[in-house]
Amino acid sequence: MGLFDQILGAVANPNQQGSLGQLGSIINTVNQLSDRTGTDPSTIQSVLSIVGGQVRSALQHKQATDGNEAAQTLVNEYAGTSPNPQAVDSLFSAGIQQQVAEIAAQRTGLDAGIVRQLLPLAVPLVLNFLKSGANAQNPQTGGNPVLNSFLDTDGDGDVDIADALQMASRYIK
Repeated sequence: MGLFDQILGAVANPNQQGSLGQLGSIINTVNQLSDRTGTDPSTIQSVLSIVGGQVRSALQHKQATDGNEAAQTLVNEYAGTSPNPQAVDSLFSAGIQQQVAEIAAQRTGLDAGIVRQLLPLAVPLVLNFLKSGANAQNPQTGGNPVLNSFLDTDGDGDVDIADALQMASRYIK
């Protein structure tokens, strides 16, 4: 089951935190970023996809060293639709932040400085998607199928935030 299918499952499951309102706020934030940077939403989605790949690597490392609950704790703590520089610093070293900005700049044509400015909002947005699968009553307990799918625990390699964003946008409309 793909990442977007997991997100839709979380939206439909009252025992998970996902909701149409959550998806809508993520999409609205992407559109605001697009307006603010003067780029089209697909460019911002590409940036989020690149950031998402690095978030996945960081969370996989956290999961491997400290366990599933540690990865879920990071997701719960930093997910949102508001800028949070601590979210970036908790997942990425300064070198990784620069690397992500340069990769995103090369692939999207945005200036690397602009991409670095987007990171404090991009990281919480990616984490907000992942939080949708958390247990609604007690986010630290039980599995989070959205997070597990994102971390690709089944090893199928099928993970992409940009695809999930595009599908969510179509689903909401």
